[in-house]
Amino acid sequence: MAWYVGVVSVKRIEPDEAAGLLAEGWSYLDVRSVPEFGQGHPEGAYNIPIMHAAGGRMQANPDFVVEVESAFPPKDSRLVVGCKSGGRSLRAAEVLTGQGYTDIVDMRGGFGGEHDPQTGQVSCAGWQARGLPVSAEARADRDYSALKREG
Repeated sequence: MAWYVGVVSVKRIEPDEAAGLLAEGWSYLDVRSVPEFGQGHPEGAYNIPIMHAAGGRMQANPDFVVEVESAFPPKDSRLVVGCKSGGRSLRAAEVLTGQGYTDIVDMRGGFGGEHDPQTGQVSCAGWQARGLPVSAEARADRDYSALKREG
């Protein structure tokens, strides 16, 4: 499924600011694939992939919006959205904002860091490189198997 979103402005923050928001009670929504999430993620993160790894390719998760709405029903849920380097999370934040969510921020740099496409140099260090709390284990109520749409 493709999501159509018009021009949507999403606030983008860096990992240190995201960690501050999490300390204030915001939730971290990791939109990476299940295998990526399993290799490590910000401590306490929820995992709902915007894309699934299938047959060596990434395919859109057609249930992404429904699954987020089920996990975070109030449209004023305070969510920091992150991925591997910032591309998928920006798209996810735009989609969720377009669906009426009002307190969404995108975390630049993602878990692994954002790279300049021209030089390949790190342009924004990610969560892990900044030494922020990381876990390889998800809480049972926050991994995708618990959050995915049944049916």
